[in-house]
This record gives sequence, C-alpha cells and structure tokens, in this order.
Amino acid sequence: MNITVTEEKSLTYSQIKNIYESGYKEEKDFKIGLEYERVPVWSDCGQAADYYSPNGICNFLREFAKQENWDYITDNSEIIGLKQFHDTITLEPGCQIEFSLEPQRKISDIEQKVQELDSQIIPILDTLGIKLLNYGVTPVSTYQNIKLIPKKRYHIMAKYLWGILSDVMMRETAGLQCTFDFKDEEDAIKKFRIANILTPFVTAMFANSPIRGGVDTGYKSFRALSWLNTDNERCGFAYNFESDYNFDDYINYTMEAPMLFINRENNPININGAINFKEFMLGGYSHNNAEIDDYLLQANLCFPEVRLRNFIEIRNHDCCGKNLQYALLALYKGILYNKSAIEEIEDLIGKTDINEFSDLRYSIPRLALDAKFKNHFVKDYAKEIIKISEKYLKKDNLEDAKYLDYIKSYTMNNKCPADEILSNWYGCWNKDIRKLIHHTQTL
Repeated sequence: MNITVTEEKSLTYSQIKNIYESGYKEEKDFKIGLEYERVPVWSDCGQAADYYSPNGICNFLREFAKQENWDYITDNSEIIGLKQFHDTITLEPGCQIEFSLEPQRKISDIEQKVQELDSQIIPILDTLGIKLLNYGVTPVSTYQNIKLIPKKRYHIMAKYLWGILSDVMMRETAGLQCTFDFKDEEDAIKKFRIANILTPFVTAMFANSPIRGGVDTGYKSFRALSWLNTDNERCGFAYNFESDYNFDDYINYTMEAPMLFINRENNPININGAINFKEFMLGGYSHNNAEIDDYLLQANLCFPEVRLRNFIEIRNHDCCGKNLQYALLALYKGILYNKSAIEEIEDLIGKTDINEFSDLRYSIPRLALDAKFKNHFVKDYAKEIIKISEKYLKKDNLEDAKYLDYIKSYTMNNKCPADEILSNWYGCWNKDIRKLIHHTQTL
C-alpha cells in the first residue's frame, strides 16, 4: 500500500494528521495486504546472490521486466525494483526480493497473485542459478560478505543505524508484513493496540531463522534478535500499553525520532541525527523547510513492531513458506476485523504494561513458543489466539479460515517452524546446509 498526499511547500500539522485520516474506509471496503520478502541464494553453494554479478539480481530484474512488461523503479539510474499497476517487486538492502501486492478482500486472491508471480520469476531465476528461500535470514552468507544494493537511502541508513546487529537486519533478513484497514481514529487505535499486543506471540508462532552462517545460533528467530539490536530510537513498540492513545501520540513518536536525511531534487541531504522532525518543522535545516514528503520519509524511517500509516502495518514475522504466509494473514484478519474477537484477545492477555511486553519481546527470539508471559507459556496463549481467530472467521462464513490449518499444524503441537528445522538439523539432515536450503526454497 502507498500513501498519496498532495504536495505542499509549507508543511502544517493538519497536513500530517490528514495522512492518517485519509485511510478511513467503510467496513465493507476493508482489505488485507501482504509484503513478502525472500532471500535469494546461489543454487550451487547457498551463498547470498548479489546485485552486480552477470547472473545477479540486477539482470534478473532486467529480464523479468522485458518478459512480463513491468516498468523499472530506479535510483540515480540504477534499477532497484519493478512495478506494474499497484504491484511492485523491490529489493531490500542485501538484495532480498520483496513482493508488495495490491490489497485484496480475500486471502485466496493474494495467494493466486503470489503463485502467478512465482510462476513468472522462478524460471528466470533458475536460468541464472538462483533460488529464493522462504526463510528469515541468509543461511550461509553473513553481512560482511553481502554488498548493499545501489540505493542511496540504504547506504545512508547503513552508516547511521546503530546497534550491534543493524547490519544483519539490513543485509541478511527477510520477513512477512501484513496490512489492515480501519474506519476511523477510534477503530485504528483499537486495532493498533491489539496488533501490538499480538505481535510477540505471533512472532513466536512463525519463528523461522535458527540457522545462520551454517550453524545453529541458539535463537529460533535470529531475524527477530537482529531487530532487538537495531537503533532503539526508531524500533520496538510505538504503543505504550498503559494510557489512552491517538493519532497525535503516534505522530509525536515519529517526530521525536532523529532525522537521517531529506531529499531535494532527487539528492539526499544528510542530517545524520542532528535534529528531530519537530525541530525541523520549527527551524528548517540547511536552508530547507519541512515539506509533506519529508514527513512521509521520516515516518517510513521509523521501524516499530506495528506501524501506523493510512492503514495498519504489522511487521515482525520471519519469512515463511508452505502457505504459512497466508495463515499469517488469516490469523490477524479473524481478530482485527471482528470487534468481539478483539475483546476476547483483551480478556485473554489481561491488563499489562510496557515492561512486561518489552521483557517478552526480548525472550521470544531465543525461546519462541517456550517463552513465558505472566507465568504461562507463550504456546498456551498462541493456541487460544488461533482458536479466537478461527471462531470468528468461521462465524463470518469466511473461506479464509482454511488457511489457519497451516499454522495450527505447528502451534497445536507446541512447535514453530524453527523447531521443525532444528529437529531435522540434528536428525536426518546431519547439519547439512543443503538440506536446509532445499527445505526452505520456493519450489
């Protein structure tokens, strides 16, 4: 989903707030969206495929655009993605390939679109000797051996973002993100709150990145661990769990984050954290005054667990395949689009505070479903979350309920995808990285 706002030269707070208010929709028009990242690796060795090689990702984009009539997305004349109507294929910093698809009412329509695109891109990747992995982190290569793609924004981010695993997050990881609509501010904040509450539990359910650099890391989601160690001024929870919350609070959160850069005439002007957006609006920077595009960039350079835009974006899930990507959509849809389901989740989790959720967030990457929250295992909460979602999907006679079967096969057996991988890793795979790559590749 993309935010579109009329450009103005003199930015006002009301224009900023209008970004969020522009998302109001009637319930009958609610849709769901998917952003689906995957790791490309060389078929012969499992190392991360790069942008620049003769058979690399840049030439994949060229060939796909030529065969399927997609338009280039460029940065300083470098190809960094493709677009066709409302769908895009873009590159994350380390060449991870992301589908960002036009939102749909039914999950089956999203599944059909992914299958269609895969049927087009995979033959091209095969000829180049590249496989796409449904996995949360590059299994062999580490960030020291992964070059950034030629996108100016990513190079600025790489120099600025602090945290001992920020380079891992940028260059190695792949995730699933999903988006949901709201009817007004009250509805948006209610869903925003519940999405923040659910995120640690769902992160655990879909944990899928235990093997990195060819070894067991001791973490079931190394991708989630990398986010814990990336720039806490713009990551983590944007919601405080304890008091009333509204659009103004979220806008304040984005405006207090240090600024990285602004764009003028297609060129970045580095700010490098010298001021935040409030200060920029008040006094400008280097003879430049704040514009609406500057705020959109600033908000997009904040990476909370759940992001508010003119929709709700839930971000913290490892990339998974085998239809788990659609189970993720179904899980959230059954809850966020039903008022009674939201109330049941509130009752299930009970009164809590930011410290409890922060502690949970830090235990999830290592333990996943075996982490504890309020003296109960996360797996016990996860089972109830699935039951609530399934009940209301079926009550609303939605065919989307069938997709929950894919995650139920794990959660109801006290497992996440990482548990299956680790069992095989120390069992029939005998620590053979090729077996992991075969298990996770997009077939």
